[in-house]
Amino acid sequence: MQQRIGKYRWTICGLIFFATTINYIDRNVISFMKSTFTRDLGWTDGDYADVEIFFKIFYAIGMLGVGRLIDKLGTRIGYGLFTLLWSIAGICTALVNTVAGFKIVRSALGITESGNFPAAIKSVAEWFPKKERALATGIFNSGANIGAIITPLTIPWIIENYEWQMAFIITGVLGFVWVILWFLFYQIPSKHKKVSKEELAYIQSDMDEQSAEQDQGPRLSWWKLLSYRQTWAFAIGKFLTDPIWWFYLFWLPDFFESTYKIKLSGASWPVAAVYVISTVGSIGGGWLPLYLIKKGWPVFKARKMSMLLYAFCVTPIIFALILGKVNMWLAVGVIGLAAAAHQAWSANIFTTVSDMFPKRSTASVTGIGGMFGGLGGIFLSLFVQKQMFVHYRAINQIETAYYIMFAVCASAYIFGWLIMHFLVPKMKRIEF
Repeated sequence: MQQRIGKYRWTICGLIFFATTINYIDRNVISFMKSTFTRDLGWTDGDYADVEIFFKIFYAIGMLGVGRLIDKLGTRIGYGLFTLLWSIAGICTALVNTVAGFKIVRSALGITESGNFPAAIKSVAEWFPKKERALATGIFNSGANIGAIITPLTIPWIIENYEWQMAFIITGVLGFVWVILWFLFYQIPSKHKKVSKEELAYIQSDMDEQSAEQDQGPRLSWWKLLSYRQTWAFAIGKFLTDPIWWFYLFWLPDFFESTYKIKLSGASWPVAAVYVISTVGSIGGGWLPLYLIKKGWPVFKARKMSMLLYAFCVTPIIFALILGKVNMWLAVGVIGLAAAAHQAWSANIFTTVSDMFPKRSTASVTGIGGMFGGLGGIFLSLFVQKQMFVHYRAINQIETAYYIMFAVCASAYIFGWLIMHFLVPKMKRIEF
């Protein structure tokens, strides 16, 4: 019976995992072309940072609007639409060869890719009871790691054997495949023909009558959602920690190339290793609070204490360059641990939204948080990375820039946890 009950919701989780994998392949491809564009198109660190910033600006703008739109359209139509659009934007990248052209297409990619996480979190809230949501989120969120693993193991080979444009075309086509599968398999549980009464009852097992009524009510405006401390706790947590993951995605290939004087094909292996390690954190991050809940811990306490542990697991990254002078793979180890801790943190901070808000508002709140995460990434790129990397590379001291960035990484999560704890010290589900 348990196998029957668990069958279809995990199929849906697999589809969301696949979408997140494609999402991160599409956005991460460009990080492995930085040296190619420097050599062939004459790009500087500033040009690369500008293209990165444009992606983040429109990703942040998109996050604010797409969550609302997905709440209105529903996950089936909304998720399929945005995946189709970001796949088209990815393929269109192959048609440009100037910095201005890249700013335009990467802006389009940013605004359309912003639909992934609001739709994914809403889908998980629709298909999983609260006690399983962190695990389900951790599993689909590990698609970010798998995408980041696939990219360094394939993109350098494609660039070396074909034109760089082919990398954008191949990765973009994957999205079309997913859209077909999504519309074939996805529907909300109450309308799905393959969902048994037992599975539907299990999915709704922790929904009380009041929660069910709230989930059927009208959606709230952004201004109303921003009046809640719970929204700000999530948004500030994302503002402080999302930029760290952006840093890994866009700058790790350059870190290994610059610091260890290796070619792109050589840098792909340590980058891939970082994301292999981080996959463990993504899934394990969802498992730990589930284990604590089964031991009798309240849901919110289990979530919060798990996040504190993950915040401390990031701190060793401050020693990455020191350890890396002994052996590059020691640096890979501590960066991988930090990336794993980020993914564990991410699985739980996303799940706090469905813990605290009715399902009808989860995509909107996730979008607000995603917008703040994007703003944090823009701030870090514009005022720290762009100026700092250009300056220190010009005076041949690029390691100093990475020392500073790793110190920022080490402190961001503990600071974020303290602010979230201050804003929401105890679990209180929003009632409206």
